[in-house]
Formats: sequence, C-alpha cells, structure tokens
Amino acid sequence: MRASSRDGRPFVDRVPTFDELNWPALVAFRALGGSASLAEHLAEVIRACAVTELVAGVSHGETGRTELEYRLAWARTTLKRCGYLQNSSRGVWSLTDVGEVASEGDVRAAIATVRLHDAQRRGATAQSTDASVDDVGQTSDWRDELLTVVRSIAPDAFERLCQRLLRESGFIKVEVTGRTGDGGIDGTGILQLSLMSFHVLFQCKRYQGSVGSAAVRDFRGAMMGRTDKGLIITTGSFSSDARREATRDGAPPIDLIDGSALCEHLKRLSLGITTELVEEVTICADWFQSL
Repeated sequence: MRASSRDGRPFVDRVPTFDELNWPALVAFRALGGSASLAEHLAEVIRACAVTELVAGVSHGETGRTELEYRLAWARTTLKRCGYLQNSSRGVWSLTDVGEVASEGDVRAAIATVRLHDAQRRGATAQSTDASVDDVGQTSDWRDELLTVVRSIAPDAFERLCQRLLRESGFIKVEVTGRTGDGGIDGTGILQLSLMSFHVLFQCKRYQGSVGSAAVRDFRGAMMGRTDKGLIITTGSFSSDARREATRDGAPPIDLIDGSALCEHLKRLSLGITTELVEEVTICADWFQSL
C-alpha cells in the first residue's frame, strides 16, 4: 500500500497530518511483520507514504525531533489507546490481535470514539473528530522535555551521559576520548555478548536538527583500520539518506540512536527518569442503571 495526501499526491510539499498518519502507521507494522523499533517504523512510513527527504527533515520546533516523528508518535499512542498496538519496555511496538485484522473504517471509528470519550471527560459539548496540529500539539510530550534538558547540559556532560548509557547497556571499558583531530570519535567501548566481544567506537552529537549522510561517511572514515563497529548517538534525528548510508552494502554498518530512541533507552534504564503508574478510575453509570 502506498499512502498519499487527500488530493491523491505523495507527500512532496508538506508533512502528513495526524489523521493522515493513523492508517499508514498501522499498515507499516503489518509490512514489517507485526513489530518494529521506532526507527524501523519511521523508515517504513516514509517509504509507504512517499515522503520526500525535505519533508521528512522538517524539525518540530527546537525539540530535536522531526515533525514527522512527532506526529507519528501521536499516531502510535492513539492506535495503542484504540487497542491496535502495544509496546514493550525495550521500545519495540507491535500489533495486537485486533490490530492485525482491523480495517481502515474500523480504525477511523475507533479513533472517533476515543476522541468523543476524551471530550466528554473534559466536559466539552462537542469536538471535531478530525484532529488538527493545534489540537494535538498542545499536549506536552515527555520526550520533548527530556531532550530539552539533555541539550542544555555541557558537551562533556553529554559525553559522560552516553558513557553511562553504554555501561548500563552491557558495554565494558567505556572510555571518553574527546581528543581533537580524531575524526569525530568521542569514545570507545567493548560490547560483550556471551562468548564474543566487539570493539565499538562511538560519537556523540548534541543536535537540534537532522544529522546528514556526510556525518555518517566521515565517521566511517575515522573508523577504518580501527574497528568495524560504530555507533552515533544524537539528541536530534537522522535523515533518510543518513540511515541508508549507515547500512549501505559493502561498507561497515553503523548503528544510529536518534533523540527519540535515546529517550526510550534512558527511560528503560531509569537514567534521570522516574516512571509512575497512575490509577485511573472510570464510573460506568450504565452498569448501575442496569441493576
């Protein structure tokens, strides 16, 4: 399936709206075998919706995420509330049994019901079922707040944060080099997997915008002759060209952690983040009337 804008054309000059992303977001998981990481999901939606590189790179204010990433995150959250998606503590999203078979009409109806319920809870008398950017954009996302905090710390503090992140994720002998003229390499570490271990070079980028393919190529050049494993961590995002360059055939692959994935890793490891479960009580008046 190739999604397009309401006038039938691919998204060549604007970011898809929230409502235009809901169905493609669900279909993308089906195309990916029922589950995907955030990066995999984003890449599939870009492909399926024929989103151009220019549109995919539009920034969402100064949050370090793209507008497409921001709206896609809301689409996933909405689909989860409708019972079509679920996500694990490791940042992997997957289809539920209902999500595997739901039709586009089912999705529209379920989302309309969720929004009507939200409106009733807020005491609103009426609310459009067609959410606009202003409707949804008013709600703050914890990832935006976290990225703002992380980008406010000193450069060496961000390097130490990345060092801590890698250590908590199973790396050993993680060292921050920070030497000038080292091809952009900020540190080294060893990833130990059972009987095997890999020497990894990493780079830390406190970006607000999008990291392009040139940065990936330069980093790979600095890796040559030293290791075949590389990792770039940024508070921003990666362009589609950068992601393709990172996995280009015939070249050592480079793993990419963008701002959204960084937030999920910090949350999973409880690094600077505490998570609280809030009990929500709903009164079913109809049940009492049926007694």
